[in-house]
Amino acid sequence: MARATGTAAAQEKKGRARRAAPVRERRQRARRLRKVLVANRGEIAVRVSKALRELGITSVAVYSDVDRTALHVSRADEAYALEGNTSLETYLRIDKIIEIARRCGADAIHPGYGFLAENADFARACRDADILFIGPAPEAIEGMGDKLRARRQAKQAGVPLIPGSDGPVRDARAAVAVAASLGYPVMLKASAGGGGKGMRRVEGADELRAAFERTQEEARKAFDNPELFVEKFIVDPRHIEVQVFGDQHGNYAALGERECTIQRRHQKVIEEAPSPLVTPELRQRMCGTATALARSVGYLGAGTVEFVADQQGRFYFLEMNTRLQVEHPVTELVTGLDLVHEQVRVAAGEKLSFLERLPIEPHGWAIECRIYAEDPLNDFLPSLGRIVKLSIPYGPGVRNDFGIYEGYEVPVYYDPLLGKLAVWGEDRAHAIARMKRALHDLVVEGIRSNQAFHAWVMDQPPFREGRLDTGFIERYFDHGVLDPADEELARFVAAAVIRAYELDRKPRLPSRARGSEWAVSGRVHEGNV
Repeated sequence: MARATGTAAAQEKKGRARRAAPVRERRQRARRLRKVLVANRGEIAVRVSKALRELGITSVAVYSDVDRTALHVSRADEAYALEGNTSLETYLRIDKIIEIARRCGADAIHPGYGFLAENADFARACRDADILFIGPAPEAIEGMGDKLRARRQAKQAGVPLIPGSDGPVRDARAAVAVAASLGYPVMLKASAGGGGKGMRRVEGADELRAAFERTQEEARKAFDNPELFVEKFIVDPRHIEVQVFGDQHGNYAALGERECTIQRRHQKVIEEAPSPLVTPELRQRMCGTATALARSVGYLGAGTVEFVADQQGRFYFLEMNTRLQVEHPVTELVTGLDLVHEQVRVAAGEKLSFLERLPIEPHGWAIECRIYAEDPLNDFLPSLGRIVKLSIPYGPGVRNDFGIYEGYEVPVYYDPLLGKLAVWGEDRAHAIARMKRALHDLVVEGIRSNQAFHAWVMDQPPFREGRLDTGFIERYFDHGVLDPADEELARFVAAAVIRAYELDRKPRLPSRARGSEWAVSGRVHEGNV
């Protein structure tokens, strides 16, 4: 037992040892992973299970009652019921997931994205249960999850910040005072916000006063934290993020940027890598800045440092997402790396596999479209129901990360993301052309999807020329540009062609056949073997 010391220096030394303990413990536990539970659903659970199979690791799925027949369940080696349907009853239940992991003998848990992926309590529960969490330490999740704490950490690491309040603003009067010093427009943001929630652009003092309590209440309900802060709004902003990685051996690296500017209600819908705005010199500065931030918090695994940039290439820290991003496929397509493989290796205590390749420059161009079960003709409202016909594109340079199948019933309880359609091209023009072809080949019948909307974006001159900002959809899109009559006609024609094709392949009985229909059918079958 260590001797007690009364000195402040000794107490500080013990405090540093306690803070460092989680990393040391994980290094001591470094081992080959044999079984991993995927604490998620949909396309990301399918994608992670595929990666685990490639690594020779047994995959374990969990599922709600309505997800019993979901694709991610059939793609895993083992599957266990969570009992219930809502997220709160199932995929957000830390106790249920940890209990299943113990019962099935899982070495580790991969959280995917969303649900518990950025929940520090979940990461801590995994650590307490001696189960590896394939992600950063809970301390890093907490530090980066709170936007104000993240801003302070970014400032210490020398990362450029958007001008704003030094801390939370107490009330509407304080918010108006900060906004007056910054100049309008400003953004009112929840300190614990994320996913586009708890944030508003305001144009003047009266609007700010009216929005303050409303945004505060939204923050309280969504994040159980009503704290708000004020930031200067960047006019015609672009959303650019950098993929970072860290391992347990003190290695940190950036894998280039992604352009995520095409957004609807602060949610990304189209992503690409690299960014049309970013020059090699700007890429070097952004990647260096993102790596410095990851190093300053001792980050472990895959993370994303998000920036807002103006049209002149000046960039500012926005937030850090402590997980794998939805849009990670575009980075994989231009780097040739598998980020899930890398996550698993890092969690098992191995070094980053690509250190000798640094700095990694993007090869070609990749674009991803998020395919949602939503109706662009009806303000993008969710479209629920059964998928009666499904044909997913394939071919050179086309990647599909989908979590659905023909006959699948889209549930009401979760995000309506069906999957992600991603393409690679030799350059941006080639990637756009390939995406147009892939969208044309995609068939999703029985529900509405935003497929036609994506095809419309690919044809817009500002998009093709790379003249982007986060107001692109709001400025240019009107549901009238998608003719519902043309869409319905295309559906009917497609259905008729498919039916004709099926009838043409059906065996035909000889016109002069004699004997029972059963016998004749048997002879026809034999003749067609």
